[in-house]
Amino acid sequence: MLVSLHYLLLVLPTALGLIATEPVSKLLSRHAPTIQALKDNTASILGKEALAVEPYSNDVFYLRYCCKDEAKDDCLSLLKSNLAWRNGDGKNLCTSAQQAVEKAQASPNKWNNEPVLQAAPYSSKIQTYMTPTNALTTTASTNDLLYIIRAGQIDDVSLMEAVTVDEMVEFFLYAKEVNAIVANQRSLQTDKLLSVVTANDLQGVKLIGGSATFRQALSKSSKLANDLYPNTAGPTLLLNLPPLLSALVKLFTPLFPKAVNERLKFASLKLLANIGQLTNVAPGGGQRAEFIKEVDAILD
Repeated sequence: MLVSLHYLLLVLPTALGLIATEPVSKLLSRHAPTIQALKDNTASILGKEALAVEPYSNDVFYLRYCCKDEAKDDCLSLLKSNLAWRNGDGKNLCTSAQQAVEKAQASPNKWNNEPVLQAAPYSSKIQTYMTPTNALTTTASTNDLLYIIRAGQIDDVSLMEAVTVDEMVEFFLYAKEVNAIVANQRSLQTDKLLSVVTANDLQGVKLIGGSATFRQALSKSSKLANDLYPNTAGPTLLLNLPPLLSALVKLFTPLFPKAVNERLKFASLKLLANIGQLTNVAPGGGQRAEFIKEVDAILD
C-alpha cells in the first residue's frame, strides 16, 4: 500500500501557480512591461530569430511567468534558468515538439496527432506500453486541455525494462511541451488563460509492487515541469481510487497545503472502466458527451 501512496503523491501538483480568470487580453496589457523584458532576455540568450517561432513568438508563454504577481527580477530569474535548459539538455525535445505541433496543424481546423507520436523521444520503445488505451490528451468543455492517464493499465515493469529513467523523463517532458504550446495558442484564440487538467484513473493500480524506476521517472519529470511550465497545471482529478488507498488518502490530504487541496478532485468515474480505447471520449467518440458531462460535474 505504501507503494501506491507514493505513486499518488507523485502525481499531485507540488508547485501550484495562479491560473488567472481575467481575459488574456487584459492580462497581456497589464503585464506588458514585464513581458517585454522577458522577450528581450529571450532574444539576448537565444537570438532574435527565436522570437519568430513557438513558443517564444506567443506572448502567453511569457505571461505565465507573470501570473504569480512576483517581482520582475524573480520572473526573469526563472525564465533564464528555463532558457538554459531549453537551449541545453531540453533543446532537442523542445525543437521536436515545436515542429511536431506545426505538422499536426498543417490542415486548417484539424489536428493530426501522427506527427506528434512519431517525433516523441524513444517512441518506438514506449508506445508499445503507452497507447490510446491508457493515455490520451483531449479538450475539456472549458477549452482547457485534459490529459487522461490510466495508471493501472500501464505495464510499467516491462516499460522500464525497455527504457532508462532519463529516457522516460524526456518522453514525459516532450508531452508537456506539446501540451504547453497548444494551451498557449488556444489561450490567445479564446482570450482565456487555459490550463492542462490531469485526470488520473487509478482503478487497477497495484497496492504493492510496480516499477520503482517508473515512479522515479514520474517524480523527476514532475519536479522539472513545475518550473519549466509555470502556471500551466490545472486541477488534478484522482479517479476510481481502490478502497484501501482511498481510506489512506483521507488521512493524508488534510496535511497537504490548502492550495494543493483546492486543486485536488476525488471522484468515481466508472465510465472509464467500461471503455476500451480512450479515443472513445475524444472529439467524435461515442462516449464523449457522457464523459465530458461527468468531468464537468467533478470540476464544478
